[in-house]
Amino acid sequence: MKHLLTLALLALPLAAAAAPSCGDVANDYPTSARADYVFGCMAVNGQTHEALDRCSCAIDVVASILPYKDYVSADTVLRMQQEKSFLAMEFNNPATKLMVRRLREAEAEGEVRCF
Repeated sequence: MKHLLTLALLALPLAAAAAPSCGDVANDYPTSARADYVFGCMAVNGQTHEALDRCSCAIDVVASILPYKDYVSADTVLRMQQEKSFLAMEFNNPATKLMVRRLREAEAEGEVRCF
């Protein structure tokens, strides 16, 4: 019986490590989105290992602040606003400005913490 209790106590940390935490649920960015962000960030900040570390840190901060669906929405708005067409004007309203502002604020927080 004593061995079973010891075994159960030893297994608790393993079970806790395997269970998803609240942060994992909120941090739903796919690897490809993180890599895309890091590649773009490194293009601007240099192709160094230090830039890799800092850019990886920055996307982690953004992901901790902004849910992935909001990140995608804001990124889409930014891309559409760069177009020179009538359709681009549809992406210039108070709601889209708020989306972009939230993304910019998250990115600024990443810059403050990581650079």
